[in-house]
Amino acid sequence: MNRKHFLSALITTGAGLPALQTLAGIGLATPSDKKEPLVPPYLKPGDIIGITCPAGYINRDEIQPAIRIMESWGFNIRIGKTVGDRDYSFGGTDAERLADLQAMLNDDDIKAIMCGRGGYGTARIVDKLDFSRFQRKPKWVIGFSDATVLHCHIGRHFGIASLHSKMCNSFPDDFGKAEPVIQDTIMSIYQALTGKKMQYSALPDTRNRKGKARGVLTGGNLSIIQSMSGTNSEIDTNGKILFLEEVGEYPYSLDRMLGTLQRSHKLDNLAGLIIGGFNRIKPDDPGEEFGRTVYDMVLEKVKDFNFPVCFNFPVGHQKNNYALKCGMMHSLYVGDDTVTLKE
Repeated sequence: MNRKHFLSALITTGAGLPALQTLAGIGLATPSDKKEPLVPPYLKPGDIIGITCPAGYINRDEIQPAIRIMESWGFNIRIGKTVGDRDYSFGGTDAERLADLQAMLNDDDIKAIMCGRGGYGTARIVDKLDFSRFQRKPKWVIGFSDATVLHCHIGRHFGIASLHSKMCNSFPDDFGKAEPVIQDTIMSIYQALTGKKMQYSALPDTRNRKGKARGVLTGGNLSIIQSMSGTNSEIDTNGKILFLEEVGEYPYSLDRMLGTLQRSHKLDNLAGLIIGGFNRIKPDDPGEEFGRTVYDMVLEKVKDFNFPVCFNFPVGHQKNNYALKCGMMHSLYVGDDTVTLKE
């Protein structure tokens, strides 16, 4: 895969955005209550990144490549109590995972929190988290897949930016020998955390729907998003650019999940739609063929709307999974010859 087709630029800005004013005394608010996205302070050398496991289990040996690379960037690492802890597939019991993530949300010395891995489990604890200190002193929450719960919950209630990106289990053992696309995706985390404006491009696709859009970026894993319908973490898509990715599902299940977004009116007022990797789709059972591709499913669900749509964007459960700043304003251009997403 030619990385130049996918990563067009990482544009360095000057100083990072100003630190946020505190939000003391302000309760839960919908994003529509806020005119501008709230951006946690960007990281500088010496800052601490915490590693915790709100979902699946990961051991200390498995996070060592991530620690080495992030320390080479000049950051210090604090390992949470759930790293190496285990309750079957979870990184500890619900109580242990809740306590570990809560401690990191409350610790003013920690400037960013990276999930060790995805899996399943964040939805079991998110309603018990206290975000009051996080509101007063926001920090970057980093991850994808099951971490979509946190991105959607934080975006819906607080309008605070977060980082959809690879996690500890995706860092290569030997960065110097890793494929260029893996190096680029890992470096995009550093670029995003240190305040660089992000710009990506994707190969054009004849099934794309051309157009321009501007809006706050939101999204993540499709199955997680649809599972939060009707909950306190339900995604807010009004006026947003929505990105979706998925892995390991049957075609009919993908259609059902996309249908849930349609039926719950999550597509009605989109500014734009980005379809990332839909990978390792399970084969239909013999005699039970669904007969529709992801392209067919998506275009059917959006046929009554006129926002731009692009396919095969470099995000998802795949090597070319670049860091995206959820909750921040972006512009999307889908043309005949190019697709660009620009912060």
